[in-house]
Amino acid sequence: MLRQVLHRGLRTCFSRLGHFIASHPVFFASAPVLISILLGASFSRYQVEESVEHLLAPQHSLAKIERNLVNSLFPVNRSKHRLYSDLQTPGRYGRVIVTSFQKANMLDQHHTDLILKLHAAVTRIQIPRPGFNYTFAHICILNNDKTCIVDDIVHVLEELKNARATNRTNFAITYPITHLKDGRAVYNGHQLGGVTVHSKDRVKSAEAVQLTYYLQSINSLNDMVAERWESSFCDTVRLFQKSNSKVKMYPYTSSSLREDFQKTSRVSERYLVTSLILVVTMAILCCSMQDCVRSKPWLGLLGLVTITLATLTAAGIINLTGGKYNSTFLGVPFVMLGHGLYGTFEMLSSWRKTREDQHVKERTAAVYADSMLSFSLTTAMYLVTFGIGASPFTNIEAARIFCCNSCIAIFFNYLYVLSFYGSSLVFTGYIENNYQHSIFCRKVPKPEALQEKPAWYRFLLTARFSEDASDGEEANTYESHLLVCFLKRYYCDWITNTYVKPFVVLFYLIYISFALMGYLQVSEGSDLSNIVATATQTIEYTTAQQKYFSNYSPVIGFYIYESIEYWNTSVQEDVLEYTKGFVRISWFESYLNYLRKLNVSTGLPKKNFTDMLRNSFLKAPQFSHFQEDIIFSKKYNDEVDVVASRMFLVAKTMETNREELYDLLETLRRLSVTSKVKFIVFNPSFVYMDRYASSLGAPLHNSCISALFLLFFSAFLVADSLINVWLTLTVVSVEFGVIGFMTLWKVELDCISVLCLIYGINYTIDNCAPLLSTFVLGKDFTRTKWVKNALEVHGVAILQSYLCYIVGLIPLAAVPSNLTCTLFRCLFLIAFVTFFHCFAILPVILTFLPPSKKKRKEKKNPENREEIECVEMVDIDSTRVVDQITTV
Repeated sequence: MLRQVLHRGLRTCFSRLGHFIASHPVFFASAPVLISILLGASFSRYQVEESVEHLLAPQHSLAKIERNLVNSLFPVNRSKHRLYSDLQTPGRYGRVIVTSFQKANMLDQHHTDLILKLHAAVTRIQIPRPGFNYTFAHICILNNDKTCIVDDIVHVLEELKNARATNRTNFAITYPITHLKDGRAVYNGHQLGGVTVHSKDRVKSAEAVQLTYYLQSINSLNDMVAERWESSFCDTVRLFQKSNSKVKMYPYTSSSLREDFQKTSRVSERYLVTSLILVVTMAILCCSMQDCVRSKPWLGLLGLVTITLATLTAAGIINLTGGKYNSTFLGVPFVMLGHGLYGTFEMLSSWRKTREDQHVKERTAAVYADSMLSFSLTTAMYLVTFGIGASPFTNIEAARIFCCNSCIAIFFNYLYVLSFYGSSLVFTGYIENNYQHSIFCRKVPKPEALQEKPAWYRFLLTARFSEDASDGEEANTYESHLLVCFLKRYYCDWITNTYVKPFVVLFYLIYISFALMGYLQVSEGSDLSNIVATATQTIEYTTAQQKYFSNYSPVIGFYIYESIEYWNTSVQEDVLEYTKGFVRISWFESYLNYLRKLNVSTGLPKKNFTDMLRNSFLKAPQFSHFQEDIIFSKKYNDEVDVVASRMFLVAKTMETNREELYDLLETLRRLSVTSKVKFIVFNPSFVYMDRYASSLGAPLHNSCISALFLLFFSAFLVADSLINVWLTLTVVSVEFGVIGFMTLWKVELDCISVLCLIYGINYTIDNCAPLLSTFVLGKDFTRTKWVKNALEVHGVAILQSYLCYIVGLIPLAAVPSNLTCTLFRCLFLIAFVTFFHCFAILPVILTFLPPSKKKRKEKKNPENREEIECVEMVDIDSTRVVDQITTV
């Protein structure tokens, strides 16, 4: 009883609101426009987010804490000769992969000379600044002797060239570790790709070579020069490629990912304009009909104007509050499109149900009472689900910013639909009541005045006048609308046919089967190439790297951050045991082996060990670079103690398999907790991978919980709690299907797909809630009768919004970007699966599942009939006013 009272009270409030807006249409039409223009002027503060890590890496992760600890122990300026990977921080760098179209050996004399020429060209790059020209020598990382540090593969190629020049045949390159003439062992697993080896790991041929150039960025000027050097580096590689057409080069810099991520926005512009044109055309067509008076093409256009004003207002607020734009915002207009269009079409559908002989204010009040309650509840669902996603509980910054922007846009869209679109409905209502043309706004003459006009003129001015129609025809003046006619005369009877229902149920079982098959194969996508534009440096470089350099995992730093008894044989064995199964690519292993032999042979105590370490061991030529891998401290008695040490490890794994790499990280983490020696492992890619699964699923998990909570809470507001039960089951069925089918469509669970799934919850509720509400609240008659009635009442609005939405999505499929490809596939599946439930699954299932409907058994008593006396008065403007006097 309480629910019915609340329901009627809310309907009354919205009815009065509609009447008030209809009384002041000019104010409510102009206020949103002025607000949007004022806030839109804030685009002078438009900013773009530059940091991809800030957007896509988990904000609170153990990897970032480990990185800070590593940076404090081993600063970048101590990392001489350690260019196996990016070490602690990516910094500024330029990379290039050199390969051949014919899979030639890149270590033969011709290609070796070519690569060394490329190296020379890169080192000669000049960056002009006022009064000085910077070269690689000015911004490179310096060695102890103040010379630039370059990749060890360059030294390998130089020695190979010298060996050929002197006809030395004893020089051999081994893989993945080789030795230089100065005795150093260097790792080349990430510098040589597509390697074929002889016995004893001797390299026979290599299909690819990778060169890396690390730059300093210690201050703003240095960083600016390094950024310009990266750009010139890419230009130099491209020019070198043109002059040597038989080789293929893939340049990549520290700025490539950021530039290619933002490139999606630029390449999407013309496709979004095409999408807008198609949506406007479809919206106008959906609101048009042959009757030139009752047709509402302007409302289709003004519905999109309403959405545009809300989006502009939200963007203005984001700019004023210091927010920054990123390419994930491309999904916000489609979130607005799905919610806003359905709300406007639902209001137009309610307008068609009102009586034409009522005043415009009364008709508007009836529209608000009929449609605004469900629209308000679905808007509240959007705000709650996206609001939870915008909260600090969300660990991915890109998802949080997207949800925040969507919340603001949805809120203003709701206000503008109430005000701007409602006042637009009032204006078009006056045009209709005055029998004016819906497009040209001129008075439409009666049919007898058009007899002498041409056929095309009569077609444009086709209208049905109420005074010329019978009572039955007057009640069905809007049935000439194509979609109304299709649903009422054909589709409703077909979908509820007894012979059609078994096929629909069978099709639903097939749908569940395929969805389950895909659901069991869901994979988490932490590959950053999934969010950039296609045909870019990032995609080309990543593809080449995975093809040629996927034999080994990224170089993992193994850092011992406590002072342990290195002279103790058991401690040495523990350290080597922890790194068993990895390729050790530093001098640390040689150091430990040396200590083990020393202790076994002499039984050296700690005091003698530290003296030897200080006076003689570190001065040995074979350990000249080991000082970079240990940190010493002197005690009061002049003893030397080792505070921290490190080594670099590489696992024999497939770098393309993100799950395998993630398992490797988790295994090392668990080992670091249980081991006797305190150590951490780190690689810059761990920042993106660490807790990615939990961070990624948190927005969706929290949104689902909030949606279920709101559905439970709103059960006390709606007229029947069974509506929420059916709505929850429908949302679960849709989300389950979308997750399963998007996996089968090769869409991974990444930031973009998770945001789409959050939107899918609300999109399903948007379309299914009014349909289920009409069915559940229906009394008497049969289930089939109320299913038909629900489709007739709300099916047109659902079908109109679906057509406009799909038409708007189609151009998105052609955008050359992985981000928009994921966006299109997810949004298309959400729209299609929801449409399938609204027009097939629910109409069939509801015909034989609760709630039950009782047929009306009592017959009409001829004594209890109504007598209605109608008095029609016509004023000078031919406006009809009908008074009804009812006697029972």
